Amino acid sequence: MTSTLTETVRTDDGVRLWATRSGEADTDPLVLCHGGPGLWDTLEDVAELFAERAAVYRWDQRGCGRSERRGPYSVTWSVADLDAVRRHFGLESMTLLGHSWGARLALHYALAHPERVTRLVYVSGTGIDAEADWYPQYARNLRAALGDGLPRWDALRTRASRTEAEEREMCVLQWSADFAGPDRERARALAERMATPWRGVNFECNAAVNAELRSHSAHQMRAACGVLRVPVVIVDGAQDIRPREAVDSLERALRNVRRVRLEGAGHMPWAEDPEGFAEAVAA
Repeated sequence: MTSTLTETVRTDDGVRLWATRSGEADTDPLVLCHGGPGLWDTLEDVAELFAERAAVYRWDQRGCGRSERRGPYSVTWSVADLDAVRRHFGLESMTLLGHSWGARLALHYALAHPERVTRLVYVSGTGIDAEADWYPQYARNLRAALGDGLPRWDALRTRASRTEAEEREMCVLQWSADFAGPDRERARALAERMATPWRGVNFECNAAVNAELRSHSAHQMRAACGVLRVPVVIVDGAQDIRPREAVDSLERALRNVRRVRLEGAGHMPWAEDPEGFAEAVAA
């Protein structure tokens, strides 16, 4: 049994962030950045995979989950908040593992503060090219993966207003498409686990950060990645409904990169191939 310490982190502008430390090792800290934007930390299973070999830190991003629901919301503030977590726990440097949007956040942090990042683990991200290059294929894949759940998801998605229960149902349906394989009951159960306890999506945060990401120059991002010396491992689930070729230009731009493809996994590869995922990261 590993020890767990939960604390409140204060950001530079006074927003209160929920954060927790688990694991027993005092060296080689591992900080996890959850996906979204606008969601909360669902990476407890990832933390458990590495608890015996590292001190693992998780946190809810501003406005999300157990953190104070207050903006402003931006990539710049997200990077600053991550640094506030680092300072709060007294970490001189850290391994960063980011999932989905959290992978992009971890990349931005490494670009801004490379001296504070020993390694970067980029899990299930969508690369650095324009969203228009990959999103249409993702949208088609999502609708196909939803199968019999598509009419209900469409009905919930297009409602002018939703109850909390309807919002949760909509998200569980959508998240079920992120798991690989034909067993949709299993996928739905995994999505239900992600949504339990339900902490509510911050759609304002989601819209603000995604709008900013769409405004970023892919050319400038490639140039910045081209001078990053931090070792990077890219971990993909081969059956992720987000096209994996979206990450190809990021892989080409990085100087010190390794890429691992987990064949039987989707967007949350640790849930479907925990051994393969742990090996890919630990290597």
